[in-house]
Order: sequence, then structure tokens, then C-alpha cells
Amino acid sequence: MPHAEYVRWQRKCLASMMRILRNDGAVFYNHKWRVQDGLLQDRSDIVKGFPVRQIIIWQRDGGINFNAGYFLPTYEVIYLICKPDFKLAPGANAIGDVWHIPQEDDNPHPAPFPMELARRCIQSTTADVVLDPMMGSGTTAIAAEMCGRRWIGFDISQEYCIAANER
Repeated sequence: MPHAEYVRWQRKCLASMMRILRNDGAVFYNHKWRVQDGLLQDRSDIVKGFPVRQIIIWQRDGGINFNAGYFLPTYEVIYLICKPDFKLAPGANAIGDVWHIPQEDDNPHPAPFPMELARRCIQSTTADVVLDPMMGSGTTAIAAEMCGRRWIGFDISQEYCIAANER
């Protein structure tokens, strides 16, 4: 998808999430930076104007790099975008902002999030309901159930919805 179109789509998604979010809620917006036409796109154009409270670094192990012009990317960025009354769960403020969590390797999804990453995001809040608008293989839903939270998830891919239900 062309970059400008992608930015519009992602900003529309974030605006929709913020619209339905309670005043004490937060969005954990995980996004890998991209290189297009030889230049880094750091996602600042997507999150500009949204109330980004903090950036969390997800340090993952390894990955695949087919481009000899760039170092192997070993981390992704999670933007913590919050409504005004958001507070972390008791004790969560002691967790640092660099999370070393290995990648998931037993999930057939092409870009799965590790269960531990979803679990840590969920447990760092007091949310009763967790929303994942791009549910993929269902990792967030499974993590929400493990944490005793209710969840809502959807995806435009019927294939991913079937995979999530099977998991």
C-alpha cells in the first residue's frame, strides 16, 4: 500500500479506537518501522496529534533481513497512547520501557506477536475489556483470557478468524 494511503488508514483506525475508548483507557499501538524507497518511516506521521504518553521498545531476538544495505532490525516500537485518566495497574510502573521478549516461533501467522507481549500489555492495565481490531491469529484474545479479562476481537481475514478460533 502506498505510504500516504497507509498513514490515512492507520490514523483512521487510531481515531476510531480513541473515539470508543473510556477516559481511563489506553491503546498499545505496536508498529515496526518500515523502509520504503531506501528511507526509514518511523511512524511519527501516523501518531502525530494523538496523546502518546510513552514509547516502549519490544526487543525481539533475530529476524530476517534480505537487504544488504540495512542492519537486521531487532526491535519494534509500541506507542502507549492514553486518554487523560489512564493509570497503569498497581506495580506496573516498576516495569521498564524496554521489553526483551523473544519472537513467537510456533504460530503460522506471518507476523505473530508473542503471547508474553500481549500478556504484559494487558496486565499493565486495569481494563475489564480488551479490544484487538486486527486480531490475526488471536494471541491478544488468548492472553486476555489468561489474564481473566473479557475481550473483543475482529479481523478482515476470514482465514485469520478461523485460525484464531482454532487456537
